[in-house]
Amino acid sequence: MNNNFKMVAKTMFGFEEILAKELRNLGAGNVEEGVRSVFFEGDTGFMYKANLCLRTAIKIVKPIHSFRVRDENDLYKKIYAMDWFDYLSTSTTFAIDATVNSENFTHSLYISQKTKDAIVDKFRDTDGSRPDVDIKFPDVRINIHIQNDQCNVALDSSGRSLHQRGYRTATNIAPINEVLAAGLLLLSGWDGQCDFLDPMCGSGTLLTEAAMIACNIPANINRKEFAFEKWHDFDADLFEKIVDSSLKRTREFNHKIIGYDKAPSAVRKAQDNIVNANLSDYITVERKNFFDTEKFTDKHLHMVFNPPYGERLDIEMEDFYSDIGNTLKRNYPGTDAWFITSNLEALKFVGLRPSRKIKVFNSHLESRLVKYVMYEGSKKAKFNKEE
Repeated sequence: MNNNFKMVAKTMFGFEEILAKELRNLGAGNVEEGVRSVFFEGDTGFMYKANLCLRTAIKIVKPIHSFRVRDENDLYKKIYAMDWFDYLSTSTTFAIDATVNSENFTHSLYISQKTKDAIVDKFRDTDGSRPDVDIKFPDVRINIHIQNDQCNVALDSSGRSLHQRGYRTATNIAPINEVLAAGLLLLSGWDGQCDFLDPMCGSGTLLTEAAMIACNIPANINRKEFAFEKWHDFDADLFEKIVDSSLKRTREFNHKIIGYDKAPSAVRKAQDNIVNANLSDYITVERKNFFDTEKFTDKHLHMVFNPPYGERLDIEMEDFYSDIGNTLKRNYPGTDAWFITSNLEALKFVGLRPSRKIKVFNSHLESRLVKYVMYEGSKKAKFNKEE
């Protein structure tokens, strides 16, 4: 018997393709890319697995109803007509998240209020009592999405955004989002088959996500809870089996993952977060200024980093990006170096031609993930041989 249903995995701009690949690799059916989203099918166990294992998803939502809607009264009637007793009870708390893109509806807060009224009235009219609203920590979070005259109702199975992995307790001024970090690593082709370096590691997010990819550790294994654990049909035994089977798929990693930062406070924070993620055996963090370093291996090196943007950190942009280029040229032959920046002007000062540029967003900032291939036959390598 096929118990599959449709779901939507939400993600960041530019990550749709890699999220679709993740879903296919996990075993999802009918995978279809959207805009900042990927549609797919699976059963309840797969919904648990998607939340646990996907690296580039922000939310997993389960659509439960869809209808055309003319105005607020029409919305109220159609929400009221739904069988909410399948999802809520009078002892359940709930919250509404509304997104509106329509000429007929302009205020998402009003849509949330109207939806809440319809659900509460349905219970009050049927049972004589009603479930309470809890905006911060609801048992069930309901998504209302209105596009023109189409209304889609869905349950949020994740709860808090899936970038909140649970391992990061200490952060710096400009920490990188965990989903963004994982997406950049996957876009860079990182697969754990060589040594890895983040030369400006901050609080260690790229290092941690790199180790989890290399060891095939489920992305959200350190997370305390998912929204679906509060649903009245939650199957704890099934979830435990999903967790156990996912952990059995981890693999050994036989290379080095190293991070540098010149700030002692950043090194301490990175080390704390790596301990929280139970990855101390795989990652080393050292206090070093990247511009004073040389490649630590004679084999191929994969480098991914998030340099300061100048928006939140005060640096001399021209000199800083010039130093990045010079350090890569002189000291890092045989390296694929990737970094993200929102300062597109600053890329001119690197002094190297990127072999790839991928458009991504860091929060609201349009950015580029750029790749520089540093060949073994660099001028420095040739000079050393001649000596």
